[in-house]
Amino acid sequence: MAGSYNKVLLMGNLTRAPELKRLQSGAELATFGLAVNRKFKTAAGDSREEVVFVDCECWGRTAETIARYFVKGRPIFVEGRLRLDQWDANDGAKRSKLLVVVEGFQFVDSKPADGPRREPADGLRRAPAEATALGDDDIPF
Repeated sequence: MAGSYNKVLLMGNLTRAPELKRLQSGAELATFGLAVNRKFKTAAGDSREEVVFVDCECWGRTAETIARYFVKGRPIFVEGRLRLDQWDANDGAKRSKLLVVVEGFQFVDSKPADGPRREPADGLRRAPAEATALGDDDIPF
């Protein structure tokens, strides 16, 4: 095969709040954990669930946005690539782990995060939907 392809698509829930760091170079790095569930039936017909925990990192504006709007438990769809980290542990053993470098993401739910609220582009504050909803008697036709 000529060449290779490294692409990961995952949808799951954050297992911890994103941790945003600013490096000495000025770059921003966010790290977070992701739990991806798989439900299936065994050959005997029993329902099972398998959970995979994945470490993720993202950089720059993607890191800022994920750290600002995502909290533990919130669902996210990420797109990225696998990276293998290798290091020597304190006991002299060689260690390694795969992680996902997030290159793009999508919001899965529409609820706002517990963090900052988005203001409308025109700067005006809107009344809550239930305060502006019309009753049947208010319809002009």
